[in-house]
Amino acid sequence: MRILYLHGTLVPPPVNRAIDRFFLLSETLEGDVLQPVWFTNVKEVEAAFGPGSYPVYTSGRFRYHWFLAWSRKGKRRTRLAQFWFYVCKGWELHREKPYDCILAYSHMTTGMIAGLLKLLTRGKLVIEVATTPRLIAISNRPRPSLGDRLRKLYSDASLHVTMALANRVHLLYPAQLDGYRWGRRVKASIFHEFVPISTITAGTCAGQERYVLLIGTPWYLKGVDRLVEAFQRLAPDFPEVKLKIVGWYLEQERKELEALRGNCRQIEIVRALPNQEALKLICGCTVLVHPSRCEGGPSRVVMEGLAAGVPVIGSDVAGIPYTIRDGENGFIVPGDDTAALERRLRELLSDPELRRRLGERGYRYAHDHLTERVYVEQFTEMVRAVVRDAG
Repeated sequence: MRILYLHGTLVPPPVNRAIDRFFLLSETLEGDVLQPVWFTNVKEVEAAFGPGSYPVYTSGRFRYHWFLAWSRKGKRRTRLAQFWFYVCKGWELHREKPYDCILAYSHMTTGMIAGLLKLLTRGKLVIEVATTPRLIAISNRPRPSLGDRLRKLYSDASLHVTMALANRVHLLYPAQLDGYRWGRRVKASIFHEFVPISTITAGTCAGQERYVLLIGTPWYLKGVDRLVEAFQRLAPDFPEVKLKIVGWYLEQERKELEALRGNCRQIEIVRALPNQEALKLICGCTVLVHPSRCEGGPSRVVMEGLAAGVPVIGSDVAGIPYTIRDGENGFIVPGDDTAALERRLRELLSDPELRRRLGERGYRYAHDHLTERVYVEQFTEMVRAVVRDAG
């Protein structure tokens, strides 16, 4: 089966093909990926992927077609330029060899463009819903701005259009479209996002330092304030334990975080790290906490924490409770209940055996149910279902 995939993020695929999902999907599928990236010129692409990798880079039976999202002057190229790239390149590749299915990451702009390509090619369409639509934008800050509310309105309008055009939707958890009656009319395939679980080994980075870890940005969306409040109350009782907050924060956001931290010297704010370095922090932490206000699914960080065999605490939003089984392989706490978060942290910091037990169960769950092999099987079955379905 041949597919066209429209990617929505600027993050390039991994150079290591063993963890490139389209290389792994080459076992069962083939096709093309329209991939915007943060590179500014051909030399940067070829420095990462080798000579001759621009404008097309081949990974297994898939070809990446690059769109350089930034100009040499350091300015973001216009959305119109990206739109034109998707439409023209998608149509050109379809004429070269027709696709069995078009897939789009996100129901918003990328999904709208994929819908247009569906109409042009008269093909089948799958929309991947990468967030929780009812919470998008309005969870970014304590008081949503006019811009946030307009983005939420645009998201809802886009969802209405893309669900009307889609033959199937890829959801990350069953209740993802709750509140959108018309969205639930579309046939759904429900499975996790791609994370190279098999490369994560439990206990490989454990050290003497004890720390609670949160990775994510923006800070309000990821519930950093909730964790800071809970940690500050327990910190005097655990003077050897640190709280590490890792993320990419603008200057104003960092000032806000510094204000939240106050005089608590046990709290560290760490700059964003490459994935492999972040994984080392995850593998070495005492407890991983993810008190987010909005997620698309169980969250990559949560999946990595489970795979690393560390105890994980998550909030009761979106897909997190579908992956963390409360009391079995981690803890779930009400998002706005910092007292409950503090209690669970105290339990875990005080009980090595509880940490070990939850960590082992999380490891088994991730390596049984969230692996690349499971992802490839589920993704392939989704495409197969669309292709064979006349509707």
